[in-house]
Amino acid sequence: MTPWTVLGTAEIPHAGGELKLSQRGDEFSIRLSGVRGELMNSRAHGSEEALAELGCAHLKTQPNARVLVGGLGMGFTLAAALRSVPESATVTVAELISAVVDWNKGPLGECAGRPLQDPRTQVQVGDVVELFRPKKPSFDAILLDVDNGPEGLTQTDNHQLYSAAGLAAIYQSLRPAGMLAIWSAFPDPSFIQRLKKARFNVSTQMVRARAGKGSRHTIFLAKKP
Repeated sequence: MTPWTVLGTAEIPHAGGELKLSQRGDEFSIRLSGVRGELMNSRAHGSEEALAELGCAHLKTQPNARVLVGGLGMGFTLAAALRSVPESATVTVAELISAVVDWNKGPLGECAGRPLQDPRTQVQVGDVVELFRPKKPSFDAILLDVDNGPEGLTQTDNHQLYSAAGLAAIYQSLRPAGMLAIWSAFPDPSFIQRLKKARFNVSTQMVRARAGKGSRHTIFLAKKP
C-alpha cells in the first residue's frame, strides 16, 4: 500500500494542538494530534456538500445573494455553495488557521475544484465570530462547519459561537428569511432547543459522509422568520 506523505502541519490558535495534512496517491487527509481517526478525508465529503446545498437551496435565483461559510476545511462546502448561488452572489469563507488557506491554494485545492479562485469568493483569515459582532443583517445564508459541530473537539472557544449569546448574534447577522446551516458529527436535541429559544424555525437532516454510505452526520437548519 502506498504510504502517507506529510505535506504540512499547523498549530491551532488559542487551543493548542496540531493539524497535519497528508497525501496518499490522490487522497488527502487532515488529522488532529492526540485524536484517533481523521478530521477530514478527501474521499468523504458528501455531508460537507449537503451543508451548502441545504443551506443555500433558497438562493438559486436570488440576485446579489450573500453567503458566509465558517470553516474552509478541504473546500468542499465552499465549492458546493458557489454551485448553489447565482453569478451575482458573494461567498465569504472565514478560516481560523491561515495554513489551511495555503493548503487549499496548493495541492489540496484540486480536490474541490479550486473554489478559492472563483471571483465570487472572499477569504477572511480569522475567527468567524468576528463577522457576527456588528450584529447587522448582512447574510442570506450562514454555513458553519466549525470544529465538530456544537460539541467542540479542537476549540473550546466554539462554545461561545453556539451559546445563546452567539446564536443571538448570528440571528441578527441574517437577513429576513435567511438560513443558518450547521454541520455536526452527532445529533443534539438540546442544541435544537437552544436554536428555538434564539427564535429560529428549526429542522434537521441526516446525511452520509459518502454517497449512500459512510458515517451519518447531522445538518441543523435554522431559518430566520
